[in-house]
Order: sequence, then C-alpha cells, then structure tokens
Amino acid sequence: MTSVDVAREAGLSRATVSYVLNDTPGQSIPEPTRQRVLAVARKLGYTPSAPARALRSGRSDLVLMLLPDWPQGSTMIDMVEAATDALADLGLTLLTHHSATSHFAPMARMCAAISPAAVAGVVPFTEEEDAELRRAGVEIIFPGADAGTPEALSWMGSPGRIQAHYLIEQGHTRLGYALPEHPRLYGIARARLAQVAAACAEHGLQPPTARRLPLEPSAATATVTAWRTEPGSPTAICAYNDDVAIALLAGARSLGLAVPDDVAVIGVDDGPMAKLAYPALTTVGIDAPAHGRTLAAHLAAQIKGLPVPGVEETAERLIVRESA
Repeated sequence: MTSVDVAREAGLSRATVSYVLNDTPGQSIPEPTRQRVLAVARKLGYTPSAPARALRSGRSDLVLMLLPDWPQGSTMIDMVEAATDALADLGLTLLTHHSATSHFAPMARMCAAISPAAVAGVVPFTEEEDAELRRAGVEIIFPGADAGTPEALSWMGSPGRIQAHYLIEQGHTRLGYALPEHPRLYGIARARLAQVAAACAEHGLQPPTARRLPLEPSAATATVTAWRTEPGSPTAICAYNDDVAIALLAGARSLGLAVPDDVAVIGVDDGPMAKLAYPALTTVGIDAPAHGRTLAAHLAAQIKGLPVPGVEETAERLIVRESA
C-alpha cells in the first residue's frame, strides 16, 4: 500500500494525504481530515517508506540511544520500554546501542550510516563524544555535553532533594553524599548532589560532604571510617542509588555502627534488594516508565518543535523503611 492508495480510499488529494502522513509543518489541515487520513492508513495497513522519508528530510525516523556500560537493571529496562512506546506514538523508532566509553567510535560510524533524527544518552555525553557525533552529521544530541547541572538533567527528576528534605525533617543537620565509583555516572551523580546541596542551603545548613564509594566491602568500610573521623561528621548519608546505599550499610555494620541511630542511610531506586537489606533501606522509588515518557517528550520537543515538557508528578516517591 502506498500514499496513492490511501488518497484514493479517503477521497482526498495526494498532497493532503502526503502532508498528513509526513506530519509536514506549516500546513493547516483540519483535524477531522487528518483523522480521516490516519484511519484509512491504518485500515489499509499503510507503512511509510523509511528510505524515502530519510532521503526527503535528510534524516531517518530513528532515535539512537546509547546505553551505558553498566549492568542494566529493571529501572533502566522499564524506562527504555516506556520511551520506545512513547516515541512510536510520535512516528519515531528507538534503537538502542550498548557501548563503553573507550569504544565510542563505532556509534559515530553507525550515526553516519543511519542518519538518526537524534541521539540520546542516559548520561550526558562528553565534549569529545559530542564533537564526534556532530562530525557524523547528528544535529540533535540529548543530553548534551553541558548537561552536568540539575536544570539540564531535570527530566530525570529530583531524588536528591527528596532524600535531603526527608533527612532534615528527621532532625539531621549534617549530611553526607555517597557518590558512585563509575565515571559515566558522574553527570547524574553531580546533579543529584547539587539537589542535596540546594536543599541544605534552603534550611541554612552546610553543604553535604561527598565521597566516592566503591562497591567493595573494605572500600566501603574505609569510606565510612573517613566520614566518622572528619570534623562535623555527617549523621545521615544520601546515596546515589540503592547499590551504593547497601554498600554503606555494610561499611557501617563492619564498624559496629547502628543504622539509623549512629548514621542514617537513604538510597534511590527502590530496587528488589532495598527491602531485603539489613536494616531495610529507606529510599526514593523511581517511576521508570514516567521518566521514559519524559525522555521521549524531550526528544520529540527538539525533533518536532513541540513544547518542552515537565517531569510527571508521579515520577518519584519516598519509601520509608528502617535505615533512616
């Protein structure tokens, strides 16, 4: 089936049908006519020619997403699935690519071959990666190399603020922040740390002391020891995610510290292990599908010139257990 068949069945001109099927900007097609064309297209099983559309527009309808080189848990899987569905509703196809930082060149070559409408990353691209993608002809890169701020990563919500406000409400006046060891997580981690610092500033408190925490027992113990021996040591620690928080619990336990009496710990994600940790982990649950839809909306805003959306209100929720 071609657009000619759709026009014949709908009783409309080929130009009108083409404007609707190609979502051509600047055309004032009445909504009933647009819906009529789309209904006939569905009835006939019309599928647009991807090569023809790419030739006409200079780019394909593909959105290429770089998945970072760390284990992909249920949060990431749910987010990607929701983004895939949301982009499909907008006539875009999400293609994922798993790549390590040291092997970024193949992705740039892939971009040159498929001419994607946009390239998305779960974490900000480095300046070198950004430049390499642009040399490959990519115009829309999200988030860009300058996205290491809470505002630029606002589509990912504000779990750091939720963590800090809860701990401050519990009477804690000196907070710490446990950063992940993996370098590709620094963009998101810095944004979450800035959220915690902003919440502390709102309450007239000192900014949190931040330390990287490897997911290894002796390293976790050493990090907790360093916190406990510094002047004005934190009485509560916000962790980048549940994995880091559980490492903190292990470090505290090895030193004979009681959680939350000696030090409170709060994570992010509400993964399967959060409720099985000892003590059970207080955390900020992430509505991964909501974040996936928000990511898709941000991409669509740049690709199709739509309004930039906000984050869904249901994207995060505080889950109080025993650790804080």
